Amino acid sequence: MTVDDRFVRDFREGQEEPLGTRNEIITGPVSEWATDFSHLEPEWAADPYPIQDDLRGRCPIAHTERFGGGWLPTRYEDVAAIAYDTEHFSSRAIIMSNYRPPKDIAPVGAVPPISSDPPFHHDARKLLLPAFTKKEVAKREEAARAFCHSLIDGFEGAEIVDAARDYAQHIPMRVIADMLGFPPEDGPRFREFVEHALEGVNLPPEQRVANMGELFDYLLEQIRDHVAAPRDDLTTYLIDAELYGRKLDPSHVAGTMALLLIAGIDTTWSAIGASLWHLAKTPADRDRLVAEPELLPTAMEEFLRAYAPVTMARLVKEDMHWRGVDMKADDWVLLSFPAANRDPAQFDRPGEVVIDREINRHAAFGLGIHRCVGSHLARMELRVALEVWLERVPVFGLADPSTVAWAPGQVRGPRTLPLRIG
Repeated sequence: MTVDDRFVRDFREGQEEPLGTRNEIITGPVSEWATDFSHLEPEWAADPYPIQDDLRGRCPIAHTERFGGGWLPTRYEDVAAIAYDTEHFSSRAIIMSNYRPPKDIAPVGAVPPISSDPPFHHDARKLLLPAFTKKEVAKREEAARAFCHSLIDGFEGAEIVDAARDYAQHIPMRVIADMLGFPPEDGPRFREFVEHALEGVNLPPEQRVANMGELFDYLLEQIRDHVAAPRDDLTTYLIDAELYGRKLDPSHVAGTMALLLIAGIDTTWSAIGASLWHLAKTPADRDRLVAEPELLPTAMEEFLRAYAPVTMARLVKEDMHWRGVDMKADDWVLLSFPAANRDPAQFDRPGEVVIDREINRHAAFGLGIHRCVGSHLARMELRVALEVWLERVPVFGLADPSTVAWAPGQVRGPRTLPLRIG
């Protein structure tokens, strides 16, 4: 089979709809977080930390009947244990929703390698590593910095700007578009794809299917464009890559591109926004970083710990009794890295943001075999975004704290962040 042959037809054509399991969509106020939690309700999006701290103290592994049944561990040791345990927990679905894909989708999953189980996971992840080394990431810093400056140039004359929509979101969009060889003007579409995938979990199933169809329609269009005109980018690399002596399946190519597009944008967008939110409401930290820019790399790790954007999901493989609770096959488990990062058994003064914290082994990039392959890239983008902002806008604050809005779901960051910069 030649490279071209794989993408002449839509790889989804002729495929039967995966059976899987669909559950009733349950929304509305949470009655009791220990027995009815939901990461999609407004109070969780607004401020999940008191909820997590309360659960950690009285019910460290909470349960819910929503989403067909799931668990929420809040202690670092429990989150870490599950993250490292690939024997009892599967990654075949990593977004806790009302749909569980069939078990035979493992070990590859829909968006490898994050959806892959061993042993396939190791080899699929290894394919991506060369593109995300520190050396490769460093080559992108100059362009990222210039782009950040251009965004701030656009603020001229403004007294209030939305640092989430006008700054933070655009930076990873541009970097990922450049890496994948996508048109930079498609950024608004990327935002829609992100919101559909991560925030639209409780939409009707037909809408979820249609939304994901739009994403993969777009990816197939980009793949075919690269087949016709190969270039030096990550899309062409994936098209040409081989695993086990043959080219990647079309679904593997598109699935990995979907992962890079969605995860590569939302996580960093959220981290940049949360960091600027903290500095806007904490003038002492803002002023110190302006005066001591060399402290930024240390402060940045503390922002990642305190405002870790990512929560990942797993599926229980078989019925079992695990650390005091009876987990059933196909129960969800939400791995809250944000909760783990605020566990007093792991961190001193966990609820405080200490920008010169020296010992900081946080879990913002995950734990275990699925630790974020793009962590070097995310750190570079976050550092450059904050360096440029603090250089160009050294004095800023929240225009109106009540208008700050946070994303619901498994990637949390400010979606509306009006800052006064005049």
